[in-house]
Amino acid sequence: MIRGLDQPATRESQAGPFGVAERPVLPKKPGNAGGGKGLSWKQAQEVTKTEGLVMSLTTPESVQKLQTALHDKAKKSPDFRFYALYDKVYRRDVLAFAYACSKANGGRAGEDNETFEQIEAYGEQRWLDELIEELKSRTYRPLPVRRVYIPKPGGKQRPLGIPAIRDRAVMMAAVLVLEPIFEADLQPEQYAYRRERSALDAVRRVFMLINTGHREIVDADLASYFDLLPHAELLKSVARRVVDGAMLHLIKMWLTAPVEETDERGR
Repeated sequence: MIRGLDQPATRESQAGPFGVAERPVLPKKPGNAGGGKGLSWKQAQEVTKTEGLVMSLTTPESVQKLQTALHDKAKKSPDFRFYALYDKVYRRDVLAFAYACSKANGGRAGEDNETFEQIEAYGEQRWLDELIEELKSRTYRPLPVRRVYIPKPGGKQRPLGIPAIRDRAVMMAAVLVLEPIFEADLQPEQYAYRRERSALDAVRRVFMLINTGHREIVDADLASYFDLLPHAELLKSVARRVVDGAMLHLIKMWLTAPVEETDERGR
């Protein structure tokens, strides 16, 4: 069953505003976790931790240079809006590294049932060449997202979105390009969905504040946030920094991609 959604259901394993089926491998520079300093993108290392799996990838120097330039520009010019980003997504070094990150994360095949093993047999370079050409010619269209359900405490189920590998690779390429821009705007107190930071880092920070005289903690949560994420407002927020129409269109296609799921009759 395939249905288009104005607001796709939760894709909880999708990181960032676009998402991938597993937590992405993202550049990380050791030694600054939980700190309040601005991030450096030089000599970054890629680290991922997914359900007992730990893998490391070194960011290619050319990609590091691109990220550093984007981050430095965003940091020095808070009002600057980036207008030439889409072509960076299909740069061979960026997309090849994005694919390597997706491959390191592993995970199930998407709606097209294409696996990493099949891509290797087909030829990774050939596969990348064809994907690059689709992006360059603006003929790229994301495939429907496969929805599966995983159990939650209390007998409930959590919907999980699994994009095709090709889409995960392009999403990861977009993350590599966009993340250094928006990272420059985040405050030291923000921990969610940031490299080098985790919920545990936030807890450590709270513990430190408690031990230095602070006595009040406010615990709040947004119920079903990813179910109800307003797409128009999200794109406006991205457009605060990005005016590249092709890049914004790419994000919108992911947000509105149809979802494929199996009904109770197995169809």
